[in-house]
Order: sequence, then structure tokens, then C-alpha cells
Amino acid sequence: MCEKPKFYITTAIAYTSRKPHIGNSYEIVLTDAIARFKRMQGYDVFFLTGTDEHGQKIEEYAKDAGVSPKEYVDKVAGEIKGICDLLNTTYDHFIRTTDDYHEKTVQKIFKKLYDQGDIYKSEYEGLYCTPCESFWTESQLVDGKCPDCGRDVHKEKEETYFLRLSKYQKQLEEFIENNENFIYPEARKKEMLNNFIKPGLQDLCVSRSSFKWGVPVSFDDKHVIYVWIDALSNYITALGYDPDGSSEKYNKYWPADVHIIGKDIVRFHTIYWPIMLMALGIPLPKQVYGHPWLLQGEDKMSKSRGNVIYADDLTEIFGVDAVRYYLLSEMPHAHDGSITYEAMIDRFNTDLANTLGNLVNRTIAMQNKYFDGVVQAPTCPTEFDEDLKESAKKALAGFDKYISEYKMSDAVECVINFARRCNKYIDETMPWALAKDEAQKEKLGTVLYNLLEGIRVLSALISPIMPETAVKIAEQLNVPVATYESIQEWGGLEAGITVGTATPLFSRIDGEKLIAELQAKKEAEEKANAPAPKIEGLAEIGFDDFMKVELRVAEVKNCEPIKKAKKLLKLTLDDGTGTDRIVASGIAKWYKPEDLIGKKVIVVANLKPAVLCGVESCGMILAADVTEEDAKVVFVDESMPNGARIR
Repeated sequence: MCEKPKFYITTAIAYTSRKPHIGNSYEIVLTDAIARFKRMQGYDVFFLTGTDEHGQKIEEYAKDAGVSPKEYVDKVAGEIKGICDLLNTTYDHFIRTTDDYHEKTVQKIFKKLYDQGDIYKSEYEGLYCTPCESFWTESQLVDGKCPDCGRDVHKEKEETYFLRLSKYQKQLEEFIENNENFIYPEARKKEMLNNFIKPGLQDLCVSRSSFKWGVPVSFDDKHVIYVWIDALSNYITALGYDPDGSSEKYNKYWPADVHIIGKDIVRFHTIYWPIMLMALGIPLPKQVYGHPWLLQGEDKMSKSRGNVIYADDLTEIFGVDAVRYYLLSEMPHAHDGSITYEAMIDRFNTDLANTLGNLVNRTIAMQNKYFDGVVQAPTCPTEFDEDLKESAKKALAGFDKYISEYKMSDAVECVINFARRCNKYIDETMPWALAKDEAQKEKLGTVLYNLLEGIRVLSALISPIMPETAVKIAEQLNVPVATYESIQEWGGLEAGITVGTATPLFSRIDGEKLIAELQAKKEAEEKANAPAPKIEGLAEIGFDDFMKVELRVAEVKNCEPIKKAKKLLKLTLDDGTGTDRIVASGIAKWYKPEDLIGKKVIVVANLKPAVLCGVESCGMILAADVTEEDAKVVFVDESMPNGARIR
């Protein structure tokens, strides 16, 4: 017996900072669908996912939560694994970077690279983004912020170990150019080559000494191994790689056939990771696919924006298979996708309830009504049969092609188009009309056979996408879920069997009602979770202290933006002294200059001057924080004279 060909597929490991939203969950569903399909094709699949659990950010989150880092990651890792299980994913191994075997192997990898001179000790000084755990140069910043996440960076200087990326730059560049599909799609390949590799690689910081939550460097306990060597190594440690002698599983499955990752971490997987492997003398993965993001409407999901949608909330409303279907059908191959409740409802009703669900339900019902459920042999063909069969063949070929190219939305479209064609076949053949004529009984049997065979093909094609639905369809047909091999030729359904009972697969959703319920629920939650109004706990002061603060009425004579300072406006004030007072105020987000000219404000007149973005600011105008995202300037009555003191 021939040994099955292997197929090793991985997701990126999820960072254990927060519960993952549905955008994060897309990757595990995509990878699962590919893994399921490869198993259908007869491959020996190994599917890896897991969690990344070390780093400064985890240490800080744990401290804020009042727990140990291990307690913190245990909780979040449990949530991540729970969502993987909820979404019915068939991973073969779930790795955690806090697993003992992983940490020990990472230490060995670090030591091996150090011993052979590919890691060296030096000092790093640069701009650091804690959330991304990345160092940046001044030129790499965007508007002074981290280019990846847009957050603030801060200066860091510390002793650290470096990986010699520069040593392997030429080798990596040649590998990428000689292996056309290593970075996929093509746009990601061009980005890596032109924006990062060809301009010149700088050696990579691979240890930290400013925090402790990480894998210790075995020969230098002041340092912990930084995220890149720790996290990226999971793809081989999970298989049993060991510099001192690797396992049979590693020898069997490595190299990976494909890493499925988000487009934001392509750089790490196509530059840092390959160079690590080159230095270790290990074959590189065959392909890295950088998939796009799933947005909420047109925005990236984030807690701060209040637009996060979670998988468990969606599955409670729509069911697991409907969520899987939406994620895979709505995500383009190379561009960001979008999710809204409105779009999900529309897709659910149109594709699942009307097209697929209605097809299965009425076909099974007609088979029971006209033939007591017994499947008839197709002995009396119609003029529409060949086109139906050709459509099935086309759907199968397209499905195979597009999944192999990771174009899941196109693959799903092949399936639903075939379901539409089966519904059209019903309209063309009109079985209800044939049933009225006894002479057409044989033709009716053939028509229903073809419809049942089409449904059998559909049950096989949708099984990687909606595995539970595939089983439900097979149960109504009263046959096992069709194998991939069995649908290569039309006519695999056995005549003479008796189908089961027609049961609706998907019930239509009242969209307006559901949206109203969701909105009401959101408002109730916001109200319940809103913090009780309170005054910030400032130290009490006496009357004498208060009187030291000189508050004066002033009129805004002029107002203009300050160059290179998006938040600041330059106000020229008449405070009654006869000399203009210049104040720089961080209110540009909420006011245009013309909104302020002529208005009367309150200025702290005896505040020590300070230079802000080249402007000497002599005072401060009063404003109130309405919300975290909104502020209002305190205006006073126009009748109040300039220079009047506020008591």
C-alpha cells in the first residue's frame, strides 16, 4: 500500500494578550478548511495552531490584573483554544510557548546559533513599541508613531543579543527570487524584497534584559529570549525538532507546506524565520501565505473603537457553520474583507436558507412524497441533464483549483453556484408537473435522482467549509458524507436506497428584528458597564493655594494651526493688559481656528511659560473632558471684560 503524501499546515500562533475577535478567528477557520480539503484528497495532514505567551506586554497585563504572567496566559490561552474548538477546527496539535519541551528546545536553538557565531552580544539603542514588541529607527516611524500599530514608541537602551541577518541577506534574496511561490501572493513578495531586503537588513535584536517573562538564555540569566526566536520556533519544536537529534515526526512533516499568517506579520515569517532556518541548516518552508484582514465594516477591529465582534457571539445567533461560511465566502484573496451583522444576515438568508437549504429540503420532501423515499434509477434522461452534470464537473474543478490557490471565496462561490444550478434544474424540469402524469413517472424518478446526486456532490464540496451541515445533508440522503473520490464521476448515489426525512437546514432570519435586538443589547451593556461618575481624587487645597492660581477672561483675537503639531492650535489672546498673550492649546482635534476667533475664554494667566513645538506658550485655556474622545473649551459671556479675574 502506497504511503499517503504529507501536508504540513500551520496558523500563526495567537498572542495571549486578549480574547481574540472574529478577525483573529478567520485565520483558524481558513486553515481548517484547507486542512480538511487536503485530507479529503488523501493527504496525511498535520495541522498546527497554538499560542504565543511571552513578552513584556504580557508581563504588564498580568501586573495590571494582579496575577502572575503564567496565570494570565493560562486564562487567555484557554479562551483561544476554546474558540478554536467552538469553530469546529481539526488541529492536530495546539502548542503553547510556555510548554516545557518548547522552552528547552528554544534554549538549545539559541545556544547553537550563539556557538556558531550567528548570534552575538552587543548594545541596542532605539525606539521601541511595547504592543508590537518591535524596535524602529526614526526614519521608519509614521508621524512619530509605530508603523505597524500607530501607537507611541519610547527610547530604549539595553544590552542585548543580535541575530546576524546581514550575513544571510544575499542567500535569502536569491532564495525568494528563485522560489516563485515562497511568498504568496505576489504583492507581499514585492513588498518584502523592495521595502525590507534590498535596502539592506540590519541585525535583529533577539534577547531582552528589561523584563523577565520569557525563556531565559541558558548561559546568561540576565537575558530572556526575545519573541522572534521563541515564537517562530514553534513550527519545528511542535514536531519534535532538537539540535541534538530530532523526532520521526519532524523528519516526516518538515518542511511545512504552508504557513497561513496575517499580512501584518509577513516580514517576520519571510525574513527573520528563513534566516533562522538557514543558520540552523534546516530546509525552509515551501510557502508563506499572507492573508488580508477582516474588518468591521471599513475599520480594523479594536476594543478602543468599540467595534469588536467575537466568534461566540456570532455562533450563538447564526450557528457555527454559518459563521464559517460567511468568513470563507466574504474574504477576498488579496484584499481586506468586511463583516457586519447586516451582511451576515443577508448572506445567511440568500445563500444558506434560500439557495442551499431550500434545495435540500424540497428535493428530499418530493422524493418522499412521490416515491415513498425510494431512490429511482436514472433511466429516462431529460434535455437538461447533461448541463447539470457539466455544472457539477465545473464546480468540482473550480473548487479544487481555488482552494489550492487559497482563494476560498472563489471556491465557495463554485459550490453555491452549483446549488443555484440545481435549483434552476428544478424550475426547468418541473417535477410537480411530471408527478401529475403517470406516463412521466420514470422521467420524474430520473429528475429526482439527478437532484439527489447533485445534493450528494454538494455535501462533499461543503464539508471543508460547513462540516456539520455536510453531515446533516448526508443524513437526509441516508448515506455517508461523500468522499472526494466518489464525486469525481456523476452517478455515485445508489438507486434503491430510501432517503430520510426532510428537515430544514437553515431558517430565515428576520433581519430588522435581529438588528433591533442587537442594538438594544449593546445599549443595555454599555449602560451597565458605564463607570459611575466620579471626580478624580485630587489632593485637597486651601483657599490660599487656590488664590495663587490667576484665572482671567481673555478674547481670542487670532488662531492658527502649529506646523508639525497636529494636536495644537496657536491662540493670540487679548487679556486686558494691552500686550498680546500667546497660548498653545491641544484642542485642534475638536476645533477649527475660525470656531474660536472672537470667543471669550478663561486663561490661567500666571502659568510658567513653556515652549511647545517651537511656540512659547504663556498660559493655558480651560477646557472640560466630556468623554475620553471629546473635549469642550469653557467659553464665557461676551459681556465680561477682557482681563476680568475669575474668583
